[in-house]
Amino acid sequence: MASGSKKVIYAALAGNTLIAVTKFIAASITGSSAMLSEGIHSLVDTGNQGLLLYGMKRGARPADKKFPFGYGKEIYFWSFVVAILIFALGGGISIYEGIHHLLSPQPATHPLVNYLVLFLAMLFEGAAWLFALREFKHNKGENGYIEAINKTKDPSVIVVLFEDSAALLGLLVALAGVTLTHLTGNPYYDGSASIIIGLILLGTATWLARETKGLLIGESADPEIVRGIEEIVQRNSIVEGINEILTMHMGPDFILVTLSADFVDSASAADVEQQVAELDQQLKFRFPRIKRVFIEAEKMTRKKASAPEET
Repeated sequence: MASGSKKVIYAALAGNTLIAVTKFIAASITGSSAMLSEGIHSLVDTGNQGLLLYGMKRGARPADKKFPFGYGKEIYFWSFVVAILIFALGGGISIYEGIHHLLSPQPATHPLVNYLVLFLAMLFEGAAWLFALREFKHNKGENGYIEAINKTKDPSVIVVLFEDSAALLGLLVALAGVTLTHLTGNPYYDGSASIIIGLILLGTATWLARETKGLLIGESADPEIVRGIEEIVQRNSIVEGINEILTMHMGPDFILVTLSADFVDSASAADVEQQVAELDQQLKFRFPRIKRVFIEAEKMTRKKASAPEET
């Protein structure tokens, strides 16, 4: 999964770098506000892909004394930073540029340059978007798109997919603004397109921040995994009941599991030790993303025994 994520990010990074350069050149030639906003958008996206790669590299570092569970959450932190940058730089600057263009309209020139650049940008962005979509489809399995987005624990592909989707939508808006300005001679269409592009980026950033916030705070494993853990523990020969199962994603491929179980009174300390070791192996074999398991032997209280299990 990490290898596929890196391929998606590298593809987006290469595409956005080329697109940003061509957009800025076109904006300097034509004076188009929408084209300048699109250039800023692509530049921000290029920087974001660099941050994601940096976060993946940092997150792959092994655990140490200071961070005994590793650095996997680095990718969540940098994904959240990406959302903030899209909001502040991409959305904020685009809206500012659009308002400035409305207050001080400048006639756009050389419209054919804009059309050529927008066409090339759509080709590049479309290729990157299809690459990210293919990787997302591979990762989502049988889940629906919205369900897969809400359940994903690897935000890197989602960030790139959202960025590319916003980029394609922004290109369509920019094309509409440039075309209307060209046909009518009214520069206000160009400035309005810049504002709309900014609003698209603000919406994208808000959604990305929402999706990465839970992972950054400490999101639990999927309910299917929690149920699987419960099934394995309950099948154990000396486990009388489960008090509590707690899980947390310490990274896209690192699940921490802590559970409290009531072992039969006749079990010796050696029996408990052996069964705990077997449970550890069984859980990690069935769910490879489970890296650390902590099991506490605790007598079930009457309240816990009567309460329904939470998964």
